[in-house]
Amino acid sequence: MINNNLFERYEKLKEEINFHNYQYHVLDHPVISDSHFDKLLVELRKYEETHPEWITSDSPTQRVGIVPTSKFEKINHPVSVLSLANAFDQKDVIAWRERLIRLDSSVADAQFVVEPKIDGLTVVLHYKNGLFLQGATRGNGEVGEDITSNIRTIRSIPLKIPINNKKIKIPVNLFVRGEVFISLSDFENLNRKMLENGEKAYLNPRNTAAGSLRQLDSSITAQRPLRLFAYTILASDGEIPESQWEVLEFLKEIGFPVSETSELCDGFEQVLELSESWQSRRDQLNFEVDGIVIKINDLYLDKKLGFVGKDPRGSIAMKFPAREEITRLSEIGINVGRTGVLTPYAILEPVEIGGVVVKQATLHNFDYIFEKDIRVGDHVLVKRAGDVIPYVIGPVLDFRNGRERVFKVPDQCPTCGSHVQQVIGEVAWYCMNTACPAQLVRNLEYFVARTGMDIVGMGIKIVEQLVEEKLLGDVADIYRLSMDDLIGLEGFATKKAENLLEAIENSKQKPLNKFITALGIKGVGEVMASELARTFSNLDKLSKATEEQLLIIEGIGPNIATQIVEWFEQERNQQILRKLKEVGVWPQIETDNITRNDNSPITGKVFVVTGTLAQYSRNEIKELIEKLGGKISSSVSNKTDFVLVGENPGSKSDKARELGVNILDEETFEKMVKEL
Repeated sequence: MINNNLFERYEKLKEEINFHNYQYHVLDHPVISDSHFDKLLVELRKYEETHPEWITSDSPTQRVGIVPTSKFEKINHPVSVLSLANAFDQKDVIAWRERLIRLDSSVADAQFVVEPKIDGLTVVLHYKNGLFLQGATRGNGEVGEDITSNIRTIRSIPLKIPINNKKIKIPVNLFVRGEVFISLSDFENLNRKMLENGEKAYLNPRNTAAGSLRQLDSSITAQRPLRLFAYTILASDGEIPESQWEVLEFLKEIGFPVSETSELCDGFEQVLELSESWQSRRDQLNFEVDGIVIKINDLYLDKKLGFVGKDPRGSIAMKFPAREEITRLSEIGINVGRTGVLTPYAILEPVEIGGVVVKQATLHNFDYIFEKDIRVGDHVLVKRAGDVIPYVIGPVLDFRNGRERVFKVPDQCPTCGSHVQQVIGEVAWYCMNTACPAQLVRNLEYFVARTGMDIVGMGIKIVEQLVEEKLLGDVADIYRLSMDDLIGLEGFATKKAENLLEAIENSKQKPLNKFITALGIKGVGEVMASELARTFSNLDKLSKATEEQLLIIEGIGPNIATQIVEWFEQERNQQILRKLKEVGVWPQIETDNITRNDNSPITGKVFVVTGTLAQYSRNEIKELIEKLGGKISSSVSNKTDFVLVGENPGSKSDKARELGVNILDEETFEKMVKEL
């Protein structure tokens, strides 16, 4: 007997999932997050497992994708372009393997290939006699859309492949499956150009890539930085490799781009280890991944295992925890920074993203709010990646009901009530009151931070407490604190007070570059501070520097030179410097046991460091390179001389290869140092 309530829920689920499939695959305009969609699909599968008699041909579990849009010609695929079953944790992956072993015991000793699950758009490429003939989207898995003219614009896709390969003869007809995507760095550059041209920025790389491939005018597609990774041979009328790993090697050999992050695993334990490491590795990549794909390497065994429904048994996709979710923006708050800059942030209805409950997210600046048309009350797409602060990607317009409120920049500082204004030529708005309490707290916090004077035990809460007690009016007052000042304050016992005073005293020995950084001069970060310290031996000389003298230094332009000079000209800053000198905080240029050799391979060279080094922390390697006469940069460019890579390097190493920049491992760098 049918339970009407359950059956109605089942039917409603089918309609809802089909709607979202259409929004995602045809319109490239999803209105729910991937994790929300996955939950709906899991619920539907549970109903069908319990009531298999309910399953009909229109169920989303019985087809791979969605009907292609009508604006392109339709293409019949040579075989079904299938999707994969999902796993959401290691338990699901272990259960998948155990099911396979029950079907075929040889799976127990099988090799596996682990590949990144790229968040892009699946395409099928048809080559005939080695020439690119046709390109199509996946569509509904049986019929796709002819996007040949657009595919041809993607420079990473070979238009011709060698037909007389040494290892395997290229079949007359070869169908290759791959994923089209936009790298994170390319997406950032694309959005910057869009904003410079007065156009709206795109929401995310995946939708932008999909929309680019569906342009009727291929000249528009040609302007988009599309890339492709190939990962399987879908069909052929000739001999192909017998394992997935050999397929990847073969595709690479005949000219297809293949992800270098794919790995061959001799045993299942290695698969589980990789599934753990990928959670952190994904943040080092220059492209979006939403999981990993685990495949049985032996293609004969894979084919022998067959299918369950529309899913091949021999592969599974392990989805990562969601990094994007939709929630409601309740209000827009404003922080006041150390320079008086006003920074907006989103106050959200709490939402779980990647295992963390997110209540706030950055909105970057006021222009970002207006460019994205973000309104109070909007449902917004929020992204969280690794340790990066969550940020609002943009509003989901389909949820608007007319009650949303357009945001306006306030006329007054939310902390002190003083006038705010926008500086000509800048995006930022500023509180014009230099005595604003919020600015004082932020200046103090910046001064004592690890990148500055590194006063251990003096975090933001302690700073706020000391300001509230009127013990600190500027950074110099830190060095006038006494035991009598601290004892009696809430949370301060004798030992804690002694430790803080000792840390304050030790900070007097910090080198000049740290001191310059700590002062918080606008436009002067760690790298610039090191350049200034090398050029001027102390603050007396630096404070008297002219704009002309500063402009000689590499990396300093007219704006920064003006800001440095103006900072030292302000009477309040001069007063703070006098107070610091009186209490013995006046470092000279640091000298050490390392003799600078102007003919060494390090002197004057620009280094970029990426990945985790075994022998050095990030600060230690920076200090060592600078002591040896080198320079540190945060980004790779044509001016970069060396990129020093550690474990799990990020996209900077890829950029270095593209530009032909010298790449050093830690061992090679150590040899360079020892030779000095």
